[in-house]
Amino acid sequence: MPFKYYCRTLGPVSTNCYILGDENTGDAVIIDPASDASVILDIVRYEKWTVRQILLTHAHFDHVLALREVKSATGAPILMHAADVPLLQTLPIQMQMFFGTEVPPAPAPDQVVNDGDVIEVGSIRLQVRFTPGHSLGHVVYLSHERNICFCGDCIFEGSIGRTDLPGGDYSTLMHSIFDKILTLPDDCVLAPGHNALTTVGAERASNPFVLDWAVQRR
Repeated sequence: MPFKYYCRTLGPVSTNCYILGDENTGDAVIIDPASDASVILDIVRYEKWTVRQILLTHAHFDHVLALREVKSATGAPILMHAADVPLLQTLPIQMQMFFGTEVPPAPAPDQVVNDGDVIEVGSIRLQVRFTPGHSLGHVVYLSHERNICFCGDCIFEGSIGRTDLPGGDYSTLMHSIFDKILTLPDDCVLAPGHNALTTVGAERASNPFVLDWAVQRR
């Protein structure tokens, strides 16, 4: 097994953060440091892992609230798609708008990712797939070896990401889902930004948004 991973559901809207680690080398990546940095870092310390990269699927507030603290503690570079960098810069505005609370600005990314890039950390190999629609720069991270896709807020069990926020677009999101998610094997596990794990086959067969869009495409 190339790597092991933890999922922790954190923050004000129950967002999934994933911590992936190579058990042989001790190298690790964190996907979407949602909140509660101490919870994330406790896992890293328990496993004696060294975080090499912090990966963002997108930059909505609930996926990045612990970004500054995790970055400070690990020194790991932040990777994300360039189209969501302006959204990341609005973190204080997002928190004021949704909760009326003040937070410091998020740290700037160190590197941008593009569709088709392959991120390698130890035995962890993640292919980047560009999946806009929920936000302008949304991406997913696919492990072919583990047959799992860390899909952020692109698609959920029986649902999809919301498209009523700035940068969201329903048609764009559905094209992302059909072109970049549903082209994966039916048994590919989808590890979303919220709620439970599901599979490509399950969503192809029963997700009402997928079924409705399939009819419209005929």
